[in-house]
Amino acid sequence: MQTKLTTYVSLLLITILFISLVFINSKLLAPYRIDLTENQVYSLSEGSKKVIESIDEPINLYFFFSNKASKNMVSLRNYANRVESLLNEYETLAKGKLKLHILDPEAFSEEEDKADQFGLTAASIGAAGEIVYLGLAATNALDDQQVIAFFDPQKESFLEYETSKLIYQLTDPNPINVTLITDLPVAGGQNPMTGQMEPEWSFYTQLQQLFKVESLDSKASRIPDNTDVLVLIDPKGVSENLLFSIDQFAMQGGKVLAFVDPINESDPFAMGGAVEPNANKSNIVSLLEAWGVHFDNQSVLLDAMSGLDIRTQDGGVARHFGFVGLSNEQLNKGDVVTSSLDVINGASFGVIDLTDDSQLSFLPLIQSSENSDLISTEQYASSRDPDELAKAYESQNQTYVVAARVSGNAKSMFTQVPDTLEASSLKRKLVTSTNNLNLILVGDSDVLSDRFWVQQSNFFGQTIFTPFANNGDFIINAVENFGGSDALISIRSRGTFARSFNKVDELTVIAEQKFREQEQLLEAQLADTEQQLLQLQSQQSDLGNLVITPEQQIAIDEYMDKKITIRKSLRNVRHQLDNDIETLGNWLKLINIVFAPILLILLLVVVRTLITTKFRIKTQNIKDVPVV
Repeated sequence: MQTKLTTYVSLLLITILFISLVFINSKLLAPYRIDLTENQVYSLSEGSKKVIESIDEPINLYFFFSNKASKNMVSLRNYANRVESLLNEYETLAKGKLKLHILDPEAFSEEEDKADQFGLTAASIGAAGEIVYLGLAATNALDDQQVIAFFDPQKESFLEYETSKLIYQLTDPNPINVTLITDLPVAGGQNPMTGQMEPEWSFYTQLQQLFKVESLDSKASRIPDNTDVLVLIDPKGVSENLLFSIDQFAMQGGKVLAFVDPINESDPFAMGGAVEPNANKSNIVSLLEAWGVHFDNQSVLLDAMSGLDIRTQDGGVARHFGFVGLSNEQLNKGDVVTSSLDVINGASFGVIDLTDDSQLSFLPLIQSSENSDLISTEQYASSRDPDELAKAYESQNQTYVVAARVSGNAKSMFTQVPDTLEASSLKRKLVTSTNNLNLILVGDSDVLSDRFWVQQSNFFGQTIFTPFANNGDFIINAVENFGGSDALISIRSRGTFARSFNKVDELTVIAEQKFREQEQLLEAQLADTEQQLLQLQSQQSDLGNLVITPEQQIAIDEYMDKKITIRKSLRNVRHQLDNDIETLGNWLKLINIVFAPILLILLLVVVRTLITTKFRIKTQNIKDVPVV
């Protein structure tokens, strides 16, 4: 009787303990998780956490996924679960500042109408052309809204960045203020060499459409106080006051996008041959050197692999090693600025590196191919003929960085405020160093010239600009990235949710090598048998209505039986290709379903036995103590 009572009490205590643990896990431990994945794909980076902390008003997230319509789309459903899991992580860490709504926009439903109102993409996927939504819309208390029209599984590594950017844009909806400093005619005007009026450069038009742009030349004394992103396009002869203003902007955490050039081939005077190389060079190079970044303005990159074909003066076509088109292989697919780009065209690139004593972090964005060489700017300027450059070229079998993201610790170029400054109030704002330099440096300014990435055509009297390279996308991506917070900039590409099974891939290769030869032999026999059978049948057809002989019928039946046998053997061989993989899968299932629970039970039994034994020994010792 006492044993039964003990059993019932134990079961009751176990039940109470189980319910308590479930409650504690769901209510108290929900915010605490351990991400054991290799690339921490289920955890948010510190940058995303800072973006969440900056939320000052509630934000509603509407995750639209066509759950029913995607019933047979396994890979898409897996990715949708990945997205939903990440959004749940955002909602958990936001502690009420984010409210996640999960909607299934079925056909002709209110959810579908809502998805259309937000402007989400309805993708036709699958053989039947099912309409599927997989997007995110977000609104804040002021009815501002941002959307991710469709989560592309191929861009999974930037899933966190795009989501954090959407949230940040709702917490700080003010337009990005871009200050552009250049002496090039990017705003259009009269060409001093030809006297003709020229339009705005296409990149400048795009910047004005997307951001609030203020343009200055090198004669300006300072940059505006409201500048979010500073864009430098090879300004020459920058005044000391302006140089100081640029330096202090960077030292105070400002974002700088700089295009510098050993030879600016888009300068109207340079195009006319009026400027010597390195003449009147930008003192921006000296500023970069003080920060810890070395730009080689004495050399020009030649790339035999990436050289572009140009039309020569005699009407022919030749490859110009100094005019290069850098494609996928040379672009950093791990950075948000260059991840979606395919090709960047430019001319006379300069090479970027860090100085010996630099403490900066250096991330290449664009590199040359290994078939590259450097020649002096003087030699390049005097060798306008592509054939002469090809003769001067000698491959160094190494790559050179021509665009990079630079961040970290840097020292100011100035140790005191210049005497030429009239505003004495600036003397109290001198910052001599920073641990948060934000710089994207490009060793060419010709990449922004229309002739390297935009084709003009006339359509019923209207000029149409068609891009054939991603130069414009590059500067837009860079400004957009810099226009966010430091936390947003710090978010890099993350790992992918799906990963290959190396053992399965290895077994697949071994199986294919093992059975491919047998499969090819059987396929050859099958083709020979079908050919002979076809010949017999054609002979029968040639006889017209004549009855075939018994010998011919026997031969046809034998070939048919042989054909069936070979096809059966071929199916067996193809089944053997997957047999080892299926065996491995069965073993893994057996281990996970049977062996692992048994091992856990045995471990618990051992622990229980040890505890019980220890308790009995302790109890026995207490009983053996003599009563005084």
